[in-house]
Amino acid sequence: MIAGLDIGSRSIELVTLIDGVVAEARKLPTTFDPVSQCFKLLDGLRPASLVGTGYGRNLIQRLGLDCECSTITEIKAHALGAAHLFPEARTVLDIGGQDTKAMSLAGGRVLKFEMNDRCAAGTGKFLEYTAGVFQIPVEEFGPYAMKGENPPEISSICTVFAETEATSLMARGERPEAIALGLHKAIVKRTANMLRRVGLNFPLVFTGGVANNPCVLDLLAKSVGGEIGRDILVPDNPDHMGALGAALHRHHGNAADAR
Repeated sequence: MIAGLDIGSRSIELVTLIDGVVAEARKLPTTFDPVSQCFKLLDGLRPASLVGTGYGRNLIQRLGLDCECSTITEIKAHALGAAHLFPEARTVLDIGGQDTKAMSLAGGRVLKFEMNDRCAAGTGKFLEYTAGVFQIPVEEFGPYAMKGENPPEISSICTVFAETEATSLMARGERPEAIALGLHKAIVKRTANMLRRVGLNFPLVFTGGVANNPCVLDLLAKSVGGEIGRDILVPDNPDHMGALGAALHRHHGNAADAR
């Protein structure tokens, strides 16, 4: 058994492979004790190899497991996961809790990438924070925003300034749904620019937890001119792509060693 562990800022995902096939997928919030959360995810499992990725990937060395442990970057992990499920993929977009990654692929290999990890602007944390302003669970924020019409332009994508701007727009009488839609459009505008800088080609695979947001997905399709399901592909479990790619990295290494 090979295990891939994606230790992110908001959640930790685990994917196990047996003979190259996904055997199990698990997820827990990161909390303030990610090491304990990793132990919970690994409960009952005895992997021969464990590969860590994500911002906390080096924490796997603190688990003290009796198995081979290694790490790979998030960029490589998401590229491997996306290319495994969609071999035809040419571009990958990952919007996670604290960062956004855009990469162009050729034959599953990363040609160029760009990563925003200096602030929470345009990430899952941004959506979670602004959803809180509307007193709406983040899972419901996308459908809520899709009810909006004539969205105002949000000039700042900074999490703190965006909250101030949203509050000011509410005070001026703008409908909350329209403001929520404006916030989503600001995220997608920033994201689309990242994609174009790395060289957007279809199919585009959208990974990360924000891929579950229907408003972001719809606006992204309109912004880049692609059709969902044909040009823009979303895995069944988009937030597990990093963990899947980490496990695949070791699996491919084992296959190469066998040859």
